[in-house]
Amino acid sequence: MLKKKIWRPFVSKEGVIYVKMRTEQEMLDLIITFAKRDHRIRGVLMNGSRVNPNIKKDIFQDYDIVYLVTSVKPFKDENYILSHFGEVMLMEKPEDKIFPPPIGDGRYTYLMQFMDGNRIDMHFIHISKVDELIKDSLTKVLLDKDHNIPDIPPPSEQSYLIKKPTEKLYNDCCNSFIWGLGSHIPKTIWRQELPLLMRLIDIVLREPLIQMLEWHIGIKTDYKCSIGKGGRHLKKFLEPEIWNDFEKTYTDANYDNIWNSLFIFHDLFKKTAEHVGQVYGFHFPEEECKRALEFLKHVKELPQDAKSIF
Repeated sequence: MLKKKIWRPFVSKEGVIYVKMRTEQEMLDLIITFAKRDHRIRGVLMNGSRVNPNIKKDIFQDYDIVYLVTSVKPFKDENYILSHFGEVMLMEKPEDKIFPPPIGDGRYTYLMQFMDGNRIDMHFIHISKVDELIKDSLTKVLLDKDHNIPDIPPPSEQSYLIKKPTEKLYNDCCNSFIWGLGSHIPKTIWRQELPLLMRLIDIVLREPLIQMLEWHIGIKTDYKCSIGKGGRHLKKFLEPEIWNDFEKTYTDANYDNIWNSLFIFHDLFKKTAEHVGQVYGFHFPEEECKRALEFLKHVKELPQDAKSIF
């Protein structure tokens, strides 16, 4: 058993007791020592932003840890785990949940936010899966007790670099956006079904737009960068005027503002898709896009008590 270290507390204005944030070295020592003292753990991997050489370190970076174990089941003992790592503020165990559904690949996971501000995403995975795990280029070996983990290159974004579009991918991306703009969105905004509308905007408009912007960035950077999870680094790579337009696609629940954002979505997607298409010799579906836009404009003027679309 690890000896539990006591951290100096401080009290917030609301009376909540926190403790001084442990340093990166202290956390890594804790993570590795836990593995060294348990014979069922044969190796430790770290991945994610903390091993990404292109990410600026900040105080909110998680520790994404994989313990390679001979058996996963013993590590489902929550008390055993928590006794080693400090006081937990919040915890999620995704593999025990039905909402959202678990990954279900045999792993067991603890997502832990500690009272000192640190967070560990801790996965216990059978050692037999190590070859698959190290395919992730953002992987660093912290411990290999048996010297059986294959040599891997230094962590890099290689697995996450933007990939060039095929003509099929480009066409499908355009079709998804145009279909959404001219079919899903008009009827949903006319019905004023706000929850569904906002969800559709993210799925049928924003996702294709981000994909097209990603290819635009790939062209600029010779496909040597990553925009990160959920497009988190878009601002870093986009021209200021494009980023400014992209920001305007985010809106509140006011329907006038939503309507305005839809036309910005159209203009930005069309401009970006035409550029990507020109670079690769792909055909942008100009006529379909025009029809979708005209229908959207028509629905905008359609009275709420209309008995017919036309």
